[in-house]
Parts: sequence; structure tokens; C-alpha cells
Amino acid sequence: MNPAPFRCDALAEALDRTGFRCGEEALDRYFRTQVTQDIRRRVANCFVVVEIASGIVAAYYTLSATSMPLVDLPTEVAKRLPRYPTLPAVRIGRLAVDLRFQRGLAELMLMNAVHRTLSDAAAAFALLVDAKNDAATAFYRKYGFRAIEGRPRTLFLPIETARKSLLESPRFH
Repeated sequence: MNPAPFRCDALAEALDRTGFRCGEEALDRYFRTQVTQDIRRRVANCFVVVEIASGIVAAYYTLSATSMPLVDLPTEVAKRLPRYPTLPAVRIGRLAVDLRFQRGLAELMLMNAVHRTLSDAAAAFALLVDAKNDAATAFYRKYGFRAIEGRPRTLFLPIETARKSLLESPRFH
């Protein structure tokens, strides 16, 4: 059996990021010039998928701690939660796949982000994303993310829903 063609790790500063191109200039520029500053300042962590044979970065995503106001949640969700003004969450700030590798890696990276969030010591109620465009919104909605009222591109997915629907799905085993 062949070993997996990719590995997922925390971003190492020595990793060459100059050739990464996902087709969204803001995401490319962030990855090439700003991500290590955010890591040093402890405002985000970055995880990369690297093709083992070539050492090329195929994809990346960032995670950071955030909170979400209870009033932003739909009533049927909020009524089952404690009445704290805000709830802990994890933001997927950026998720990008290099144009050379756009074959299902975004889905695997989302699963990796869910897994990391579940195994972290800090509790979080939900994952949050700010989708960049309609295609990104559709991608997240496909996995159960829902829009926050009045902000159609700010989406959330309760962690418990993510665990049940994504990680326990036979599709990902």
C-alpha cells in the first residue's frame, strides 16, 4: 500500500510559500506575506497540507479563537443554550487550495479543522466562517453551515453537529 500523498501540519516558517496560488489574490498574499506575523502575534494558527513527494504546499487554513453573540443564533438553536451573552467559537479565517491541487482537499481540510477543534483543550460551541464569495458560501452550506441572521456570508456550524454529520459519516472513514 502506498503512503498518503499528503501530510497536514502546523505551518513551519521555513516552508516555501512563494509558489502558492489559489486564484484568490487576497488569500495568496496573506499566505505569502502575513500569516507568520499572525502566528507570532498569537492571533491565528495556520495548518498546511503538503504534497509529500514534492514538498509543495497544496492547501492551508487558519484557526483562531472568537466568540459569537447568542442573539445572532436562530431561536431554535439559542433556546437550548445557556443565556450567556456570547458563546465561544473557533473561526476558520482562511481556507485555500492551490490551483494545482483542487481535487477534494478543501473538504479534507474542513474535516481536519473540525478534528483539531474537537481535540483542543478549549471548549467551543461552533465553527464560524466568513465566506469570500457565493462559491465559498455554497461549499460551507453543503456541510451544514448556516448563515447568521442579516449576514448571509457569515456562517456557523455547531461543533456537535460537525462531529455527528462530518466526522462520524461513513464517507470519511
